[in-house]
Amino acid sequence: MKIRLFTIPNMVTLGNLMCGSCATVAAMVYGDLVVAFWLIVAAAVCDFADGAVARLLDQYSKLGVQLDSLADMISFGFAPAAILFGMSADAESAFAFSDPLIVVFRMSIFLMAAFSALRLARFNIDDSQLDEFRGLPTPANAIFCAGLGLIYQLDGVALPLEAITTLALVMAYLLVSPVRMFSLKFHNLNWRENRVRYIFLIVALLTIITTALCFHYTYSIPLIIVIYVSISVLRWVKHGAKVD
Repeated sequence: MKIRLFTIPNMVTLGNLMCGSCATVAAMVYGDLVVAFWLIVAAAVCDFADGAVARLLDQYSKLGVQLDSLADMISFGFAPAAILFGMSADAESAFAFSDPLIVVFRMSIFLMAAFSALRLARFNIDDSQLDEFRGLPTPANAIFCAGLGLIYQLDGVALPLEAITTLALVMAYLLVSPVRMFSLKFHNLNWRENRVRYIFLIVALLTIITTALCFHYTYSIPLIIVIYVSISVLRWVKHGAKVD
């Protein structure tokens, strides 16, 4: 079987991986969480574009599917954990922990990366995630963490070590949780079929406008992800909160 490595969709996917790798370096080596944020945004654009390019050029492949997950693991699994780890470098603790315990707290942030791997592996073999997601999508988690890093660096809003670690563990759980979360893919423009998507987009737009006028646009980024999760949970509970 002839396997083509260097197709245009695969190159776009590798662009995703490269952006995620550079975001990790920016966060952990240079401490530049602003650059890390925009690199994750660029990775998300590539992640969206590779599928569109594959459809346009009719270049779907099994290799491309696997490559996409590997790229997502770097950009949306390891890179966001690296950002939270960078935020924890100078984070103060409410308790007089010993140095070894502080190291344990900081290293536990990377459980989020481990659970991202579980999330991506399950997605690859779960046929029920065609029109909705089971657990928080890794790109949404990455945008949330990168948004917190942006607020931290631009607005000086620092979180205590315990809060950063707790956030990482909560996000890790959401990644593998049974909660069904809606996709933003539109198959048509019908209001009834896309009501949840339209409501979310309207609320997201109002959130951006409100935070830009009252605070700073950066606050809207993690807040929009919180809204997305909240709407998904309410929708899941309304439909019986099935665990399958």
